[in-house]
Amino acid sequence: MTAPTPEQLRAVPKVLLHDHLDGGLRPATVLELARETGYEGLPESEVGALAAWFERASTSGSLERYLETFVHTVGVMQTVPAIRRVARECAEDLADDGVVYAEVRFAPELHVERGLALPAVVEAVLEGFAEGSAAAAARGREIRMAALLTAMRHAARSSEIAELAVRYRDAGVVGFDIAGAEAGFPPTRHLDAFEYLRRENAHFTIHAGEAFGLPSIWEALQWCGADRLGHGVRIVDDITVAADGTPRLGRLAAYVRDMRVPLEMCPSSNLQTGAVTSIEEHPLGLLRELGFRVTVNTDNRLMSRTSLSREMGLLVDAFGYGWADLRWLTVNAMKSAFIPFDERLAVIEQRIKPAYAALGA
Repeated sequence: MTAPTPEQLRAVPKVLLHDHLDGGLRPATVLELARETGYEGLPESEVGALAAWFERASTSGSLERYLETFVHTVGVMQTVPAIRRVARECAEDLADDGVVYAEVRFAPELHVERGLALPAVVEAVLEGFAEGSAAAAARGREIRMAALLTAMRHAARSSEIAELAVRYRDAGVVGFDIAGAEAGFPPTRHLDAFEYLRRENAHFTIHAGEAFGLPSIWEALQWCGADRLGHGVRIVDDITVAADGTPRLGRLAAYVRDMRVPLEMCPSSNLQTGAVTSIEEHPLGLLRELGFRVTVNTDNRLMSRTSLSREMGLLVDAFGYGWADLRWLTVNAMKSAFIPFDERLAVIEQRIKPAYAALGA
């Protein structure tokens, strides 16, 4: 079997469910926006050096240290033009990488330091996504962009952000999320927001099982009712493999697999934050073998200097994946998207399956 090439991986249709808007800026854009907005805190003043700094600072083995890098990206995203530009470039960059459907998340509460109202932040992102999608389509790169509104788990605005997600759900916001440091900030602190979303028939995912273990996953699912798990790598702690290679699933792992809970896995990011020690040892390989609803994602393209095609390439190298494996991951992601069933099915049948069939999958 001939391994997929980087060019083929960029060209094939891909689906992205876990990508942070403030973690995907172009380094040149960070510098330009800093000059335009008067932000003076950047650690480097040249594009290559800044890109290298973000990757180096994010590769500490600590989620908390990793999150500190966002001070600079959020710092230059405090005006409507800046936010709209970042969103527009995000759509264009993902489309150029072959992504046909993307759910990109951002925390409106992080972009109000200069007086913007929360709705203005949301509208700026949605406008940018529309502009970027149109520009990509003009180049023959069709992409559908959707937004997830994130609340910070260490703050107290989750109910407000959840209401905002419902308010804009017919305008391009398809769901809700909580993010930030897991340790000490369990998802149940935001139970009111999740109960409101369930009453409103709204979708949500929760960052869980990244830096913290099984209790975080259990709370996200059984107390909060999450539709998907952001990362979820620590579910592997509930799986034991006998000396003869026979796997045994604990109660929580069995529930996650049986209920087809989607896992939004981000290999490079997990390596940087210390959630895994190598791509070859990433739980994604075992979970795929066991039939979990695994998806592959970028998390933060700037911090990891990555793209979805690169993440797929890492799996090809680590696990020997071919087109059938990559199609499986892509269909998993599209099945798990927060748009209506008929729209998900149309992308799978009209875009994903024909393209992979042409490659022998």
